[in-house]
Amino acid sequence: MGNCCETMGNCCEAICNVRKNTNVRVSLPVVCFLWQIAMVVLFGVFIRYDDESDAHWEEYKEANNITSDIENDFYFRYPSFQDVHVMIFVGFGFLMTFLKRYSFGGVGFNFLIAAFGLQWALLMQGWFHALDPNTGKITIGVESLINADFCCAGSLIAYGALLGKVSPVQTLVFTLFGVTLFAVEEYIILDLLHCRDAGGSMVIHAFGGYYGLAISWVLYRPKLNLSKRMNGSEYHSDVFAMIGTLFLWMFWPSFNSAITDHGAGQHRTAINTYIALASSVLTTVAISSLSQKRGKLDMVHIQNATLAGGVAMGTAAEFMIMPYGALIVGFLTGIISTFGYLFISPFLEKYLKLQDTCGVHNLHAVPGMLGGFTGAIVAAAATESVYSQQGLIDTFDFEGKFAGRSVGTQGGFQAAGTCVAIAFGLVGGALVGIILRIPIWGDPADDNCFDDEVYWEVPEEEESIPPVLEYNNHMINKHQELSESNFSVEQS
Repeated sequence: MGNCCETMGNCCEAICNVRKNTNVRVSLPVVCFLWQIAMVVLFGVFIRYDDESDAHWEEYKEANNITSDIENDFYFRYPSFQDVHVMIFVGFGFLMTFLKRYSFGGVGFNFLIAAFGLQWALLMQGWFHALDPNTGKITIGVESLINADFCCAGSLIAYGALLGKVSPVQTLVFTLFGVTLFAVEEYIILDLLHCRDAGGSMVIHAFGGYYGLAISWVLYRPKLNLSKRMNGSEYHSDVFAMIGTLFLWMFWPSFNSAITDHGAGQHRTAINTYIALASSVLTTVAISSLSQKRGKLDMVHIQNATLAGGVAMGTAAEFMIMPYGALIVGFLTGIISTFGYLFISPFLEKYLKLQDTCGVHNLHAVPGMLGGFTGAIVAAAATESVYSQQGLIDTFDFEGKFAGRSVGTQGGFQAAGTCVAIAFGLVGGALVGIILRIPIWGDPADDNCFDDEVYWEVPEEEESIPPVLEYNNHMINKHQELSESNFSVEQS
């Protein structure tokens, strides 16, 4: 009996030790081809140009007394769209290149997620917001492209928590579900609850952050320490990641203001975001320096926490929070985010078994949640003397069935919207994580994470030049070497 149990134990141990099959030669092409063909079919059935991008634009102009092409929404929105587009593909992509051996995966899988996600987002958001009940068609224009990029941002944020631990097939799967969940929670928050969230503190950052964290928690890897040697940065990888930080930091005012109302609302949103971002840089540097005995800065903090002000201003930026209010938001979130990297992330990993590669908890989840509640407070405190009667109507869209809503009620719904975003992220992420645990996706083993060679053809490292390195490494013994050299010359 003892021998039987021992044999069974050995068998179980052998099964557990079988290396995962990371060969995605069949699964990845199949998923890419089938899903792209599905996009072609669905676009053919549902997607059409809107009035401002259709060839009948001239007729539309005449019917609506429009005198110039410059009044086409393209000319208002396209500059902001390009800024947002750069953030999605360059900013988020390069921010994830900090790992020493996972730069291809960081920027390359970011590219894959966004390219598929924006197509699915145009459909999902179209079905909820732009479906014509008479024709059964979805009409899209430049604002649709901006919203699709916003939708992708939720899945890209989630990817930050999973970076280096998932296969390309898994990235497509959690993007499919992430975009779907995003479209539903966005519809509930913006349409049913009638919240204002132009920069997405709630619908993008809080949702995306908690969505990724929940997936990461379900996909917990007990032996991830076996890949610890790869889970770190080097000098050049941190420099590349700073490229992503700077692109995100510079274009964040466009991100928050891209779909706000033309005029004062858009102008105010850009100003408030600009100021909050600047404030968060100084407090991030301060806390990072204080945390080290000799006051040295940690590049992880500078790459991430300096952006927290932009995240936290996503909801309240178009409100009359005032420039000093924006400074306060940036000031506090820079501190909170940096403390998160110093203390909260290690706590979450040690006690809650939450392995968050990029620290999205500190850059997106918590600042997004704080941004949502900040928006609720600012909305509830709004007065006619500050906004004017028409200003209140324009800022909070108090029109139609919401014409009688008070600012206090609006503040309550803003807070409720934040809770909805968090709930969708946590519950949806847990369910998607269970799906991703099925052993068919080609994800790497615990001792093979954070390494590009698993899924990419990686060029061989260039050979160093031994004489140069040898000379540099032995400069400390230069007097001995010089004497030996002189002796050799004399002997010759």
